[in-house]
Amino acid sequence: MPRLLLILAALILFPQPAMARVMLAFHSFNGSWAGGRYPHAFIALDGTLDATGEKIHQNFGYTARSVTPAILTGNVPSEIYVEKEHYVRSTNVHFTVPLSDAQYRLVMDEVERWGHEPGKGYNLDTHNCIHFVARIAELVGLTAPVPAEMVRRPKKWLNYVAGLNPLLGARAIP
Repeated sequence: MPRLLLILAALILFPQPAMARVMLAFHSFNGSWAGGRYPHAFIALDGTLDATGEKIHQNFGYTARSVTPAILTGNVPSEIYVEKEHYVRSTNVHFTVPLSDAQYRLVMDEVERWGHEPGKGYNLDTHNCIHFVARIAELVGLTAPVPAEMVRRPKKWLNYVAGLNPLLGARAIP
């Protein structure tokens, strides 16, 4: 017992540096055809970088620059889209993983790459928001293949990824 008291006293008298950390969350939106929003997957980053103490509060999704019938026939211009805060709060958070500063930089480099694709990069079936989120997931060590039957179903796909990565402890979202 005296040893425990000494340890507690040392922790109180000599505070340890706080563990700063950025958390990466994987989101889906169910879509509302009447509301004009389609099913979507995106990421959100929140926390503090260890090295600099910089506060991070960001989100990124990959999408077609404009939604027209052309999206159904092939490649169209793309963009990285930052969602409004109220929209982020209305989505499904499937799972969250902690990032090191190095992993955060890898994620941001990948966001930058996807945001500066030349020409017509977005393809509804082969290079969409799910493919973007899958690439981010793979960068941080998750298994995240995109089966053809899930390519347009973000919530189903993120539930699938959660199941492939049991260490996440995530439950499927109905």
